[in-house]
Amino acid sequence: MESASGPSTIRVPEVPLGSAAAGSRPMPVIGLGTAADPLDAAAMKAAVLEAIKLGYRHFDTASLYGSEEPLGEVLAEALGLGLVGSRAELFVTSKLWSSDAHADLVVPALRKSLSNLQLDYLDLYLIHWPISCKPGLYGFPEDKSDLMPMDFEAVWAAMEECQRLGLTKSIGVSNFSCKKLGNILSFAKIPPTVNQVEMNPLWQQKKLREFCKANNVVITAFSPLGARGTCWGTNEVMENESLKEIARARGKSIAQVCLRWLYERGVTFVVKSFNKERLNENLNIFDWELTEGDHEKIERIPQKRMMLKEEFVSAKGPFKSVEELWDGEL
Repeated sequence: MESASGPSTIRVPEVPLGSAAAGSRPMPVIGLGTAADPLDAAAMKAAVLEAIKLGYRHFDTASLYGSEEPLGEVLAEALGLGLVGSRAELFVTSKLWSSDAHADLVVPALRKSLSNLQLDYLDLYLIHWPISCKPGLYGFPEDKSDLMPMDFEAVWAAMEECQRLGLTKSIGVSNFSCKKLGNILSFAKIPPTVNQVEMNPLWQQKKLREFCKANNVVITAFSPLGARGTCWGTNEVMENESLKEIARARGKSIAQVCLRWLYERGVTFVVKSFNKERLNENLNIFDWELTEGDHEKIERIPQKRMMLKEEFVSAKGPFKSVEELWDGEL
């Protein structure tokens, strides 16, 4: 991972994306997420402005989140105020929702996201989930009867067209298992650069990390702190005794230990916080290291997925179990 300094005193490392368009900006290791339920647009915009002042340059959104428009407004404001020198300094990620995951709807969906964001291009566009649903539906979770298998070849070809048209500098996926990602790689003319998945010390995804590394796919972790306070999240990451012990020994917060662990494992991450102190705290992870003993202690933590709990999938999904959705890769 390469380092680049901005106007902030904190140096935020960046990682190049393998099949991105020529001259593309590398992806900052840490990004600010904008998913919230309910979304407080004013609070989000204030947080983005503060984040930019601190040195954040990567901002993650999605058509489903309802945060594209306010994010576009605040990024335009930041540029107007001179907090960012130019659009080229920013890295913006958005995602294709399942109802638009049909060959003829991908390009129009991206154009709509760009209009919402007041941008000419995205830096990264991801397929949000490895499944399609009936066009025109924007809700989560989707009703079981509205879900359908994705035509992966047709949808990925449309994603490639988005990059060829210059609407996005890079394309990737989200919530893809090794098997599903391998399927894309088997026919892709432009391979996916990123797989955004749930990952934290309580859900380490070692097999997926190894697979992505071998195939030059960067992992971006969502819910790196357990997504406490969300409908799918848990307090278990922030209350884990092993992580508490490491944090005390290093003189760091539990959140910093989690993010540093991801960074040392070669993983990028998106953290959602609208609190100024936590925004700053999450950036201060690049000038210290975990010990070998810390890593051994983290590897011994019992593993547990937070997103898509068994009862949630059984009630609302087209799959009988989490294992079936994730190809048995648990």
